[in-house]
This record gives sequence, C-alpha cells and structure tokens, in this order.
Amino acid sequence: MAVNQAIKAEIANQIKKRRTFAIISHPDAGKTTLTEKLLLYSGMLRTAGMVSGRKGGKKAASDWMSMEQERGISITASAMQFTYKDTTINVLDTPGHQDFSEDTYRTLTAADSVIMVLDAAKGVEAQTRKLFDACRLRKIPVITFINKMDLPPREILDLMSEVEEVLGIQASALNYPLGGGREFCGVLDRRKNELNVFTRTSSGGSTIPETETLSFEGLESHHACSNEVFNELKDSIELLDEAGNPFSMESFLAGEVTPVFFGSAMSNFGVELLFNALVELAPAPSSRIAEGEENEIIIDPAEEPFSAYIFKLQANMNPKHRDCVAFMRINSGRYEKDQMVKNQRNGKKIRLSRPHNLQISERNTLDQAYPGDIIGVINSGHFSIGDTITTSSFNFKYKPLPQFQPELFAGIRPKDLGKRKAIDKGLEQLAAEGAIQMIHEYEDMGGSPIIGAVGWLQFEVLQYRLEDEYGVKTELTKMPYSCSAWVMGDISTFKKPSQSKMMKDQFDRPMILCNDIWEKNYAIRENPDHELRDYA
Repeated sequence: MAVNQAIKAEIANQIKKRRTFAIISHPDAGKTTLTEKLLLYSGMLRTAGMVSGRKGGKKAASDWMSMEQERGISITASAMQFTYKDTTINVLDTPGHQDFSEDTYRTLTAADSVIMVLDAAKGVEAQTRKLFDACRLRKIPVITFINKMDLPPREILDLMSEVEEVLGIQASALNYPLGGGREFCGVLDRRKNELNVFTRTSSGGSTIPETETLSFEGLESHHACSNEVFNELKDSIELLDEAGNPFSMESFLAGEVTPVFFGSAMSNFGVELLFNALVELAPAPSSRIAEGEENEIIIDPAEEPFSAYIFKLQANMNPKHRDCVAFMRINSGRYEKDQMVKNQRNGKKIRLSRPHNLQISERNTLDQAYPGDIIGVINSGHFSIGDTITTSSFNFKYKPLPQFQPELFAGIRPKDLGKRKAIDKGLEQLAAEGAIQMIHEYEDMGGSPIIGAVGWLQFEVLQYRLEDEYGVKTELTKMPYSCSAWVMGDISTFKKPSQSKMMKDQFDRPMILCNDIWEKNYAIRENPDHELRDYA
C-alpha cells in the first residue's frame, strides 16, 4: 500500500510539529509535578492540581490510579497529548520507583527524547542512574532539569560535575539559577544573556508566575537579589564561559552532552524556559529500525505506510469504562478512522475503529494521528505488549520490548473462595499488562499460579487493584526463591539443583526458580549446553 506524494508531504509537515518525550527521575525528585506544569503552561489546566478528589484535595493530573492519588507516587506510566507553542506534545510520565522499572523501560522505547529530573539537594540518585543507562542503551537524547532550587541546594557546579562523573556525559548549562533556597528568584538564559526574574505570589505554583526580563547588566541595580547573590552568579558564569562544556545540537542528539536547566517545578520558576527549550531542541520523530524477514530494515516515518507498536496495556483506567487499553506509538504513516491493520505477530486483520488520545485521563476519539503520537485502542484480546501493527503488505516487526527476570515470588489466593473466577480474570489482565508475571508448574496440574515480581511494591499494587478493580480480597504467601532465569535448550536434558523449581511463564517458556544466586550459578555450571537468560 503506497503512500502518495500529497499525503507524504502532509505527514512530513506533521512530524516536524511533534515532540514525543518521557520524563524520568528518582522517586520524589518532582517528575509528576513537572508533567502537570506542562499542562498548566499549555492551557490544559487553569490551575495546577485542579483535578480534585472527593474530599477536595488536589492530585496530579497524570496520576489516574486511585492508589497513586492516595500515596502521591506514580505507579504506572501515563501518556498525554496537548499543544504547546504550535507544537504537538506527547508526554510520557513514568514511575520513578525501582519496583516499576520494567514499565518505565518499556515506555522509554516510545520516546524520542527524555527530560531527566534531578533533586538540587540530592543530585544523581541510584534510580536516576539506572534510567539514564537505559536511555544511553537506546541512544535517547537527554535534557537535564535540576529541580527544587527553591529549597537549599548543593553547590551548582558540584551538581554539574556529578552529572558528568556519575553518568559519563558532558553537562552544558544553558541557563543558570539566580540564588538558591529562599533567595532563588530567577534564572539566567545564557544563550540570550537575559535574566528572567520571578515574582512570588500567594497562589504558589498553581498559576503561572509574573516574570520580568532584565539584561545581565541591569540586574546589578535591580532589587531582585542581594549583591552577594549577584556577585556569585557573575563569578560562576565567568567560570562556565571559560571552562564549561560548549553545547551543540550534534553532540546533544548523539547523546554526548546534556543541556542543563535549573528551576522549581513546584513554584514554576524556570519551568517555561525548560519547556521552550524542549520544543526547540528535542528531536522530532525519525526513522526506526525493524526486523525484516531476512535482516534489519529502516522504517522512514513519512515514506512508509502506517505502522505502530504496542508498548503498554492498561486495564480499568477509567471506572466508567471497565476495559483494557492498548497504548501504541505510531512510527510511520498516518492513522485514519476505521483503518484496517495487520498484527504482525499472528497475521490477523483488525479494525481500529475508535482510537483515542489522553488528556488528563479523558478519552478523545481521533480521526487522524501521525508518527510520534501515542494513541490508545480498546484491547479485546487482540494485542499483546510488543506487537507490531501495520497496513503494509511487507512482513516486519519492531524490536521486542524487555521483560525482566522476577526476583520475588508469592502464592496468592482469594479470601472468599467464591471469587475464583474474578481473581483469575484479574490476574490474567494484570499479567498481560506486565504489572506482574504469572508462573505455572512446568507439568501443569491445574493449580494456582505463582506470582513473580521485580519489587515488593508490585505485590502491594496487585492486591490493591484486585480488590479495587475486581472486588477480590486476597492473601499472599511469600515463597523462598530470590532469583530466576529463562532456560534455553532441551529441557529434557536440563539438570536442575535439587532445591530449585522448574516452571513456565505465561507464554509457556521454561524457567528455573532458585533460592539464591549460588544455586543459579551452580545450575549454569552443570548445564553447559543450555543458556540461562535474565531477560526474555
């Protein structure tokens, strides 16, 4: 199915207007708050935190799950689309907690760039480093935002040095903070040599602050800051001008340098400069690599027919719609209403009748969508995570998404045995999402599955969602295994350690569950003709 020249030109024009990015951070660095401020500056929210719970408390617009709203953390990735400065923004808010790394890693495959949020008092934290490594593996350009400058920060130059030393990437400060903690009142835009001075208001960060633009020279006589703050800024800028890392688009897109911005997502100071730079610097959607029948191929977003891949499934997002949504990233071509597509995994033809995008958890039906867009379709069992769908007659698929080895295991059963069907449905849907892994006895005798997870918080979320969404209260029984692997090779000749357990995952792939790493290494030594994989 060829794409005619007029449509190609339209698609190419739409691609130029799109920015699709993820926001990553260690927990509590301010990632979800920053996401919400994007909505504020785009005009999607009148005031930040306006989406309120029944008791009048404010909650983040991108946290749709009730447990997220109660705990104030992001448990699952969310996607939103809106317009900012004539640019279509697709933003992916990801969980910061390490127990949900797998969801974050899958979501990063849908992003063309990343905003990495650091806490100005804590610098580069453990989970930030892991997520940055995932970005580097996929060669995703990273913009750094050093947040919480309105609280006592560390020395700014020390923070930038830490980014370079710990993450192994050059840091180039495109703006610089004016003061810190209570004295934080503005940022210097180094490229324009302009100071943006902010006025604190009683509304805090719920509205866009008043901003006054000054020349660097004009600040000295301005009442915005003390002489001490001004002199410190002057000395730091002189040092950066002489010894700082230069910024170039080529180095940024190659992942060699990260532009650094400073501000406070809570008070909105410095946020607009970051968002403007995102539109200017972040890459538009580009070609993607796919696996053809014989070798790898390049999928050009404007030249090729419609194609997309499923990177996330999510059940029960909206209590009004007790359904499962499949999130897909469009990589090429144009989606059109009622489009027929082929699932490359099983060859089945499917009509995409009512795709929608998300704006503050509200569904908006789409007539058209373009490369870079994240759209949701109702999944009636047709889609799995990692599926490639296309209108092309050519057989290809995008590279599979990562699945991690579970490290924690538990048995689960309903407190009310009459809820057997409900728990089976819940476990099946949540396993399809990738929220947990269901593991069965290798010789399946119809018993209850074992639940595998990367972190213990996943079990808490599982129990919460089974009760909240499926009406099933459950009991967990922790199991002694602490590591696992997928077994590649002839299972009939595999020699397992006596205390380990042979199982199969929800896709019938053989696994071994071990009590500790010593037992796993023993299994590796005893089976030189087999491969034990930590990733599937």
